Amino acid sequence: MTGGVAWFVRNRLYAWECHPWPSIPDDMREIIAGEPVVGVKVGDSDDARALRQMMPEVFLRETTRWGEPKIAFRLERIASDHLIELVTEAWRTQAPRYLARELDGPS
Repeated sequence: MTGGVAWFVRNRLYAWECHPWPSIPDDMREIIAGEPVVGVKVGDSDDARALRQMMPEVFLRETTRWGEPKIAFRLERIASDHLIELVTEAWRTQAPRYLARELDGPS
């Protein structure tokens, strides 16, 4: 458990409020302690790496190895359309296929 707000689909975690745990590197822990940071599941580690490289001012370098692949981002620095996309894709990574099909509707 994350110790804070967390979102699940069929008992599978896909998004959570990050906390400044002692296991997080000092510089990242300072950011997390000072502002809202959210973590989400991603498809794979390459996706996380690409997001970090694309927007290092939004996406944190690292937090913990728990729950990989994942990415953490500064909530106040992310555009709302990108936030919606990230959370939706995180949900898809954890949701059963039949629920993802329901979200997509008829093809």
